Amino acid sequence: MQRRFSALPPQCLPVLKGFVAARRGEREEMQDAHVLLPDMSVCLSALPGHVSQVSYFAVFDGHGGARASRFAAENLHHNLAKKFPSGEKENFDKLVKKCLLDTFKQTDEDFLKKASSQKPAWKDGSTVTCVLVVDDMVYVANLGDSRAVLCRMEATAGEDGQRRSLTLSLSKEHNPTIYEERMRIQRAGGTVRDGRVLGVLEVSRSIGDGQYKRCGVISTPDLRRIQLTANDRFIILACDGLFKVFSADEAVKFVLSILQEGGVEQKEGLTEEELRFEAACQQLASEAVRRGCADNVTVILLSISF
Repeated sequence: MQRRFSALPPQCLPVLKGFVAARRGEREEMQDAHVLLPDMSVCLSALPGHVSQVSYFAVFDGHGGARASRFAAENLHHNLAKKFPSGEKENFDKLVKKCLLDTFKQTDEDFLKKASSQKPAWKDGSTVTCVLVVDDMVYVANLGDSRAVLCRMEATAGEDGQRRSLTLSLSKEHNPTIYEERMRIQRAGGTVRDGRVLGVLEVSRSIGDGQYKRCGVISTPDLRRIQLTANDRFIILACDGLFKVFSADEAVKFVLSILQEGGVEQKEGLTEEELRFEAACQQLASEAVRRGCADNVTVILLSISF
């Protein structure tokens, strides 16, 4: 007889709220895209019996045009929904990871097919960092140099009850200077010059970039998984525009400093906590531009509460 697994009771589950800020910077065109789906169940035909909630958040940093980032933003979550595992809890973790790998492959193949059928062929490409939250489990799938980081609070040894923040990296960057990436590119007959594939492309994994796919650029994401706890405050999901001028730890501390500030201007329909997160998200993106980031900057800030 098959064992039945009941879903976690709703009071044990984290509530994630997404806030987004996008800045064009000094670029002529905004080539970033983003998606916030706090309730992804609307895209799924049915939730598996042991799952209560699914959320999806993603940033896409386009290069060579905005078509690959827009295509991925419009299609990745639909492909994910079609492939999302529907079975029992055994092997569920493996099935989610396989679903993410298959989803990225499918989205890349679909875009390349569309791109190559154009006259002239589209040469756009895009990074992807997506956060899929299944109940209290976070899966991060990443291609390229956008990043996801988690702020976790931890009690210090002192008697003052103070808590310090830990910055946990949830993604791995892919650029051609990393040894394994460079080796793969060279084995495929490509070269790395000035830290770029063929001296041009800054990332070694992406959606699109058809002309580099025969040179060892791939669309296989790096996958990470972490279980959320009541000590987790927020996740920052952002393109490399932010991380060119902020270290991950600086970005976390910048957000924390704004969350701890005094009064915020009231807005109808938003709680004081939501207003603080909204302000922190907007100020983080603006500060990246102020610090001289000439690139597009997109920041998604996910508040976590239990």
